Amino acid sequence: MPTYTVTNSNFNISSKQQKKLAEGITKVHNVVTGANTYFAQVIFNKTKKNNHFMGGKKVKEPSLFLLGQIRAGRSKEVKDKLISDLKQVLVKNSKLDETQVWVYINDLPPSQMIEYGAVLPESGKEKEWFSNLPIKLKKKLAAIEK
Repeated sequence: MPTYTVTNSNFNISSKQQKKLAEGITKVHNVVTGANTYFAQVIFNKTKKNNHFMGGKKVKEPSLFLLGQIRAGRSKEVKDKLISDLKQVLVKNSKLDETQVWVYINDLPPSQMIEYGAVLPESGKEKEWFSNLPIKLKKKLAAIEK
């Protein structure tokens, strides 16, 4: 499951913006990687006032950071499109300039990730992984996917 952590600094994100950001991030991940939407989770954090520094100096302008932890195994082309499309979602829904938006993607080996109680599959093996889950969990995930 990709875990996307959105951190806003020196401005507020409304609940409506959070929802749009979460939907946009989830959709981009789904469309670009082919992974089911139930794999994507988005977590929001806000820096405390005066807790953001760059070059040792306090940052005063608004900034938005996205850290995505995704399963390794995707091509450079897929990751390039993913990072570019994610940036566009952030810019569109935050109303910030692209120079105020930061996007980072970290690859993690699927064998080092457990979600829903099971080690994650290699990219492209999601259907096989899903078929081996307990029925109750399959129903839960199918409801998220809708």
